[in-house]
Amino acid sequence: MKKQYLIFSFFILLLFVITSCNGQKKEENSLEILDDELYEFKGFSLKNYDIPATIMLPDETANIGASTEPEIKHSEDDFRWELMVGPNFHMIIDDWGDDREMVKEEKRKLEGLKFYKIKYIYNEADFIMYERILTVDGEKSAPKSVGLVHKSYHVFGQKVINNITYVFRSRDDGFEKMIIELMAKSIRSVKPINEKV
Repeated sequence: MKKQYLIFSFFILLLFVITSCNGQKKEENSLEILDDELYEFKGFSLKNYDIPATIMLPDETANIGASTEPEIKHSEDDFRWELMVGPNFHMIIDDWGDDREMVKEEKRKLEGLKFYKIKYIYNEADFIMYERILTVDGEKSAPKSVGLVHKSYHVFGQKVINNITYVFRSRDDGFEKMIIELMAKSIRSVKPINEKV
């Protein structure tokens, strides 16, 4: 009887430990953003720029040289916005109307690049983050030290807001990984503004 009680107690304790740890730790490759990951971010409304959404942007504590106020460049009736937070955070937003295949199309373009090696860090239906390395090909007899490694990081995500597909992406030249990781969090944080009529 005592042995059965010990085994039962052990399983109860094990169940308690498993359930108390559940949800506390984010999986390494999870795209879900926990609130405590956004402590260096502040909310910003894109409504005044004709996008009915909010986005979390790095603030001055994010240590990227961010200014206190985000700047948006947009011409009226244009389908492109440039969102800058200081000199090191430059995101491009494009309006693609009802096209829901923008990430798929971007993946196709990346497959067609002959001189780059693409390594996906995140590869989802509506979001990709990847490393792009310029492949250095030359004479087979050339020493391995010939050529420099050109590596950049990129992010590309689509969000459907009020039936319009918006693409949020890094500039074509990309950025260092730390900046792209911040951009990825910003893109994942985009939420539509639900206006009551």
